Amino acid sequence: MKLPFISLFIIIATTVSLHAETATVITKQTAIRESCRFFSPVKVTVHYNDVLEVISKEGDWYQVKFKGVQGCIHKSSIEKKSISLSKLVGSEKQSTSGDEVALAGKGFNPQVETLYKKENPQLNFQAVDRIENYNISESKLIQFIQSGKLNLQ
Repeated sequence: MKLPFISLFIIIATTVSLHAETATVITKQTAIRESCRFFSPVKVTVHYNDVLEVISKEGDWYQVKFKGVQGCIHKSSIEKKSISLSKLVGSEKQSTSGDEVALAGKGFNPQVETLYKKENPQLNFQAVDRIENYNISESKLIQFIQSGKLNLQ
């Protein structure tokens, strides 16, 4: 009598664990924070295309887990997906990388970039690269907000 019950429990537990909600980071770099608000202390930094496990949603924030660290991330930094791992078991190997899939989701890939540059040689792509690499520390940003008496909400 115990064996069928244990078998049923294992089947249910396996099915539940094979279905997970995930989110992919869609920004170059962002933070998973201690609480669901901007400027809450950073628990871990995540990067473009990192996959996070979604635990719950709180307004515009998601409770997520990444490499054993749990915290909050704003919805603007992720793309939420629901995938069933059971569909992946025994499937053929993918021929595209995760980066290609993420870029394709945005309608942008290396071929599109090359074509765009070719059709627009007058554009200054070095300026875009400089802007993308310009970083301001969170402490300087907080100082700016406080000195300008800006409302964070």
